[in-house]
Amino acid sequence: MADDEGNTTVLGSRVLTIPNLISVARLLCLPVFLWLLFSKDNRAGAAYLLAVLGASDWVDGYIARRFNQVSELGKLLDPTADRLLFIVGVAAIVIDGSVPLWIAIALLVREGLVSIVAVIIGILGARRMDVTWWGKTSTFLLMIAFPLFLVGESNVAWEGLATVLAWILVIPGLVIHWYAAATYIPAAKVALMEGRAARDQIPSRP
Repeated sequence: MADDEGNTTVLGSRVLTIPNLISVARLLCLPVFLWLLFSKDNRAGAAYLLAVLGASDWVDGYIARRFNQVSELGKLLDPTADRLLFIVGVAAIVIDGSVPLWIAIALLVREGLVSIVAVIIGILGARRMDVTWWGKTSTFLLMIAFPLFLVGESNVAWEGLATVLAWILVIPGLVIHWYAAATYIPAAKVALMEGRAARDQIPSRP
């Protein structure tokens, strides 16, 4: 729901919302992607599915904001689906050999560092951090670039164009991805201070 100024209110108790269902559907499609890529050796089909799954991240975010279906579960489920799609998709395409190894290393190192920091500050009492616009943008670019690398190694008619487009998207995607990670550093400090402050305000039980 929205307040008098048009701001979106987080519906903490909502579970069955359209954005949450989309996030669950994205996770359920991961095995299908792996099946297409490795069992059916269908790089083009796997690439198209992964691209749709990546683009759907923007769809569920738009629906959540436009129709006031933002929920606490969704704010946890959406980035979880993003991270799993990203890591599984990248790892699978690397195993397939359709993307240069240095690109995958740059991505996975960044993901590993961010995940480690998130776990550490969470243990130290930080509040949960929301995904930034930069993070969403870089994920979108890379989730389109990697399927294009797959298409570039398939036998479709536009494989050459797909490879060119993949390189056009992956370079700015990588730069923004690391920039987004850098912006998490001051945000993590704030989240840690606010989380500890909120915990200190909770009265202890007698």
